[in-house]
Amino acid sequence: MVSKMDSNKARLKRHRRVRAKISGTAERPRLCVFRSNQNISAQIIDDAAGVTLVSASTLEAAFEGSGSNKQAAKKVGATIAERAIEKGITNVVFDRGGYIYHGRVLELAEGAREGGLKF
Repeated sequence: MVSKMDSNKARLKRHRRVRAKISGTAERPRLCVFRSNQNISAQIIDDAAGVTLVSASTLEAAFEGSGSNKQAAKKVGATIAERAIEKGITNVVFDRGGYIYHGRVLELAEGAREGGLKF
């Protein structure tokens, strides 16, 4: 009997493979994306120091509307870009977290770029 592969397990495997190659530094931190069925969140991480510098999510109290659509993802991208620029961060490495660069992940990236982040 053929069993169906767990899609989250496959995503985590892709994520580990990518993380073996990219890492955030103080000069160029990593913009990491997490997408669930209901929400989306992003963090800017300095892997050398092991610290989260900036984060944004649809779970925040200030966020209004549904967290599971492209408009929400674009707002999160714009929010994280705004917060990053306040902290003096302009260049980042984009880590899509093993997700396909499509849909909500794409919109988050475009929102961050429009907000002023370069990657």
